[in-house]
Amino acid sequence: MNTKSILALAAFAAFASTGVRADEADGSQYAVKFEGNRLRAEVRAEAATVAASRSTEPNGSRVAAPMKSVTDTSVVRAQAAEAVRLGQISYGEAGRI
Repeated sequence: MNTKSILALAAFAAFASTGVRADEADGSQYAVKFEGNRLRAEVRAEAATVAASRSTEPNGSRVAAPMKSVTDTSVVRAQAAEAVRLGQISYGEAGRI
């Protein structure tokens, strides 16, 4: 680039950046101002009851209770081994295609 184009680019950048500084940087116009009419003791009492009644366990994190079954485990394992032997279900990582 030659000197003339660099100076033109710098002048354009200086002109374009003048609109950027149009407002205050602190954003004070967005500050929320309010007055509360509750006592500090009321707020603390409410916070204590909420904390005592709220669970810290996330939703859906409980494990389902085990199901009651009358079938013996050895019978189920024998049936599964028989199904694998007969080729009714796949065994290992290779599945049916």
